[in-house]
Amino acid sequence: MQDHPLVPIIMAGGAGTRLWPVSRDTMPKQFIALLDDGMSTFQATLLRFKGAAFGEPIVVTNHEFRFIVAEQMASLGIAGEIVLEPERRDSAAAGAVGALLAADRSPDSICIVVAADHAIADAEAFVKDCLLAATIAADGPIMTIGIEPDCPSTAYGYIERSADVLGERAHGLARFVEKPVREVAERYVAEGYLWNSGNFIFAIGTILEEMERHCPEVLDAARRSVAKAARDLDFLRLDTQEFAKAPKISIDHALMEKTERAGVLAASFDWSDIGAWDAIHDLKVKDENGNRLEGPVAVLGTTNSFLRSEEMLTAAVGLDGVIVVATQDAVLVAAKSEAGRVKDLVADMKRAGRREASEHLRIYRPWGWYQRIDIGDRFQVKHISVKPGGLLSLQRHHHRAEHWVVVHGTAVVTIDGTVSLFHENEAAYLPIGCVHRLHNPGKIDLKLIEIHVGSYTGEDDIVRIEDVYARADSSV
Repeated sequence: MQDHPLVPIIMAGGAGTRLWPVSRDTMPKQFIALLDDGMSTFQATLLRFKGAAFGEPIVVTNHEFRFIVAEQMASLGIAGEIVLEPERRDSAAAGAVGALLAADRSPDSICIVVAADHAIADAEAFVKDCLLAATIAADGPIMTIGIEPDCPSTAYGYIERSADVLGERAHGLARFVEKPVREVAERYVAEGYLWNSGNFIFAIGTILEEMERHCPEVLDAARRSVAKAARDLDFLRLDTQEFAKAPKISIDHALMEKTERAGVLAASFDWSDIGAWDAIHDLKVKDENGNRLEGPVAVLGTTNSFLRSEEMLTAAVGLDGVIVVATQDAVLVAAKSEAGRVKDLVADMKRAGRREASEHLRIYRPWGWYQRIDIGDRFQVKHISVKPGGLLSLQRHHHRAEHWVVVHGTAVVTIDGTVSLFHENEAAYLPIGCVHRLHNPGKIDLKLIEIHVGSYTGEDDIVRIEDVYARADSSV
């Protein structure tokens, strides 16, 4: 076994559009508690690597999610490197960046690249398989973990094993194949193919050698973006121009399909990539009619279905095999067998300019969140929640005045240098152009109603003068 702890490289920058409307660009599935354990899959992934066999994780994520990642790691007491991608370039670039950063710690380390949105019930078996694959990878092969199929799924890519035996449950990797049609999937299962889980274990020296050989443009862009990276609070921000030069390609296509040094370990644990709502339904405990009902839901004569509602009563009569997901601003109704096509639907809505395709009503910020209640000509109303200790930027607006009505907790409000304390049922008025700031000094969440009045109430009408989160503009 290697002398150094196994280094987890966790990819947490995806959008998860197949789980719309709960998962959207502003808050994707890996950060949402979708399963029955009450944690996000990102948090569950972190906990699987919380042992002596593993080093501090390297989390590669999009800059828009940096504070969500930091908060969810802190809630578990887990430290690690948070690396910010200026844009999404798929898993090859993210894996290369992680390997280069791990090499800075120790060039002799073994790394494991995993996605943050997978569900694994048996964490102990997962860890044992990782360590077994790492032992094999220390001798040279780039290992992936294959999943024994329990059905001829068309939602996953497949792996064909070669006759070369690399170790216990481990073989050489003959080839990857893309997601097949059902008839082909049935043949793959009958011939002993494995599902491709997208987990990779490798020695740093091996992966860098093979990337230099098979996808040098990915490695070169990763090297330059790391070399020119800058510290931003507790984050490592990759260089924007250099990272953009990396091809948008997966590890599978860029490297694993080309290298002759690939191996696969057949997993001993159950696995799901939670790719769509049908997978969520399959993973959850269901009632005697095969239904999973969450939130204010009522059904009659309905079977084998998943219904979830966040607030409004959602009812179904006489349905079988359907998905119904209701949020505050969108409702999805889909045949369970067609759940994977939600991604295509979201793409169509984005092309049509539908805000709901990408944005939640509730928008998260490092200090808490805000949620729009109403908007009209020359006004907007929001619900704002500021966590204990949360401090908004010192800022001004050019086109709107604001009214803040405290409904829960205590607010410290700064207006043009004057600091005042406001309690429940008290209100502050902020004239157009005033320099202002909001702070929650208490031990409970501060909640208030914010009313914008003016000729323009868009989010980009903001000039940040001072910000503890180092945000320069209206970005997250």
